[in-house]
Amino acid sequence: MCTGKCARFVGLSLIPLSLICIVANALLLVPNGKTSWTKMDLISKHVWYMAGFIGGGLMVLCPGIAAVRAGGKGCCGAGCCGNRCRMLRSVFCSAFGMLGAIYCVSVSGVGLQNGPKCLKDGTWDYHFKDTSGSYLLNRTQWSLCEQPPNVVCWNVTLFSLLLAASCLELLLCGVQLVNATIGVLCGDCRKKGTPQ
Repeated sequence: MCTGKCARFVGLSLIPLSLICIVANALLLVPNGKTSWTKMDLISKHVWYMAGFIGGGLMVLCPGIAAVRAGGKGCCGAGCCGNRCRMLRSVFCSAFGMLGAIYCVSVSGVGLQNGPKCLKDGTWDYHFKDTSGSYLLNRTQWSLCEQPPNVVCWNVTLFSLLLAASCLELLLCGVQLVNATIGVLCGDCRKKGTPQ
């Protein structure tokens, strides 16, 4: 497969994944779909780190767009020089995207392990923090959180989605990093003047 076609495929895969991360992070800010709980001291600090919005979202959207551009005609022109220029830009953007995806994986993993901040026995705290993530397999513990309602299911679902999406982003950014490096060193199999 041409490095240009591969770059386009990776870019078109990264863009929706980054949008999924942004939406998932936005939903984490409104537990159970209600804005009445959106206060700094009532929502988990892992949500406020904005790993889905910044790391898995904006930091991956950049390499997604760069990869799509590397796979087609851009401002650098057509031919070997233009293709290599866009591929070089994609190398740096992919490394930037990998950092964002790693940030999102890390925060989402810790957010899943510690569980949500919720009200139990009159105290707002991370009541599942000492379980080392074992609460994930014991759904009967989820009802121990009195407020916000269904917050454990909400957090587990969305942090799991963030974790899965950012793992895919990390893989795809790694593939594009290698692909773009090959594109810079060896050029693209497309010929000058070939329509994209």
